[in-house]
Amino acid sequence: MSEQAKNQNTDKTHFGYETVDVAEKQGRVREVFDSVASNYDIMNDLMSMGSHRLWKRFALGRTGLRPGQAALDVAGGTGDIAAGMLKQVGATGSVCITDINAAMLAVGRDRLLDKGYFKGLTAVQSNAEKLPFADNSFDCITISFGLRNVTDKDAALASMRRCLKPGGKLLVLEFSKPVIKLLEPIYDTYSFKILPLLGELVANDADSYRYLAESIRMHPDQETLKGMMENAGLEDCRYYNLSGGIVALHTGHKY
Repeated sequence: MSEQAKNQNTDKTHFGYETVDVAEKQGRVREVFDSVASNYDIMNDLMSMGSHRLWKRFALGRTGLRPGQAALDVAGGTGDIAAGMLKQVGATGSVCITDINAAMLAVGRDRLLDKGYFKGLTAVQSNAEKLPFADNSFDCITISFGLRNVTDKDAALASMRRCLKPGGKLLVLEFSKPVIKLLEPIYDTYSFKILPLLGELVANDADSYRYLAESIRMHPDQETLKGMMENAGLEDCRYYNLSGGIVALHTGHKY
């Protein structure tokens, strides 16, 4: 049964560890990212000790993009992935950055414009579950640290596959499940003790960062997400564990 079907049966979903109405989740997630948008980059560096830059670099190395192609960055945040793809597609290519959250999208768009990325860049506020693009539009689609915040992940994966061109590639970079047992107690202490404290000290918002930690724990593990991508019609799906599985990059193709 798909995630959407389950939601229709129960009208409930997860917001971190809390069970909420499906209709309520989008608004709650929006409030979180409205709160953290202005400090998002600083907190990313603090939370990951700079590792998020290496994870994103690894993902960008597997886009397969060439000059002149078209790419889409879903839940694009502050534009790190979009900036990398703009370099890859060059002056004759195009990259669209989307986010459901207006505050995050504005930060990402403005940051890219400040870096001089004018040509080939578009920004569209949209829901990952219902992307407003024609079928077969993009050579590569990425979603980085955004899928876990989507209410209906099955619908989002299907929507992204629909927008891929035949031969196109989807990359999902997301927090996942540590595969090294020794990491688990350290990771738990960091996530539920240190991370909310950093949120309080830097962003004056412990609750939002507590939600982010909880949302990571509720996200499907590596094999489950791989199966969800296959169920969405993607082929040749695989994943790469990064930092001992704390993060995983999943890839799939549309043939």
